[in-house]
Amino acid sequence: MKTKVLFLCTGNSCRSQIGEGLLRQLGGDRFEVFSAGVEPSRVHPMSILVMQELGVDISNQTSDDVNQYLDAGIDIVISVCDHAAQSCPTFPGKVERIHWSIKDPFHGWDVDESKLPDYQATREDLKQRIQDFLLTRQ
Repeated sequence: MKTKVLFLCTGNSCRSQIGEGLLRQLGGDRFEVFSAGVEPSRVHPMSILVMQELGVDISNQTSDDVNQYLDAGIDIVISVCDHAAQSCPTFPGKVERIHWSIKDPFHGWDVDESKLPDYQATREDLKQRIQDFLLTRQ
């Protein structure tokens, strides 16, 4: 049975979307991965861009409300921003909570190549944390 992991941030547009895409790529078939927000919006085009650099397509991912996952049998919730960690509802059952305080790369909704380094830094931070997470789950 796959472990169900939910990445959580405020808007579910950048950090949690990148985390979802990375764990799907790096975790193989061991995990069922989702992302959500406490105030969902949409997947940011810059997030899609930085994931394409790694050959990972997140363009079909959706920005979902955390409440729709409360009864989904989630095993692990990884919050990637402080606001989401504080605002996260209580999941029923035994759910492991992990918090990673990751800098938000969001600078508005435009696609601005000059902001790409911020998104790349966020992606690399998440990638390292996910690799470390996977080492503890072998």
